Amino acid sequence: MSALKAFLQPPVTGVTKEVIISDRFKDDEGNPAPFVIKAITQKENEKLARMSRKMSNVNGKPVEGLDNLLYTKRLVLACVQEPDFNNQEICKYYGTEDPLEVPSQMLSIGEYSRLSEAIMGLNGMVDPKEKIEEAKNF
Repeated sequence: MSALKAFLQPPVTGVTKEVIISDRFKDDEGNPAPFVIKAITQKENEKLARMSRKMSNVNGKPVEGLDNLLYTKRLVLACVQEPDFNNQEICKYYGTEDPLEVPSQMLSIGEYSRLSEAIMGLNGMVDPKEKIEEAKNF
């Protein structure tokens, strides 16, 4: 096989995974309800990053940079398929009209962290080898 053929692969997108981030959310039978997350393309990721830019002053000079908090919120919204944070009922329940704010209102710090880590892992943003080494050194 030529070297080029090794790189002619479809992008990893639309891959979904169910993750349990908390036993606080239960289905009708009392089992932990999974969040369904999906992988996105790098093109979609770049769009999220562009939408999350902000201007700030550094030593009196305007500098454009990434608003990490806003980017993470956009990434969570883009990757979580279930529950649907865009649903008006869930927005209303958590006291916001902005779907970007639902996860922050709904989840504890630890739950949000676990959800974010699962999203980053599914999208290849976390090197599994690093996690294994980190666990060994713990």
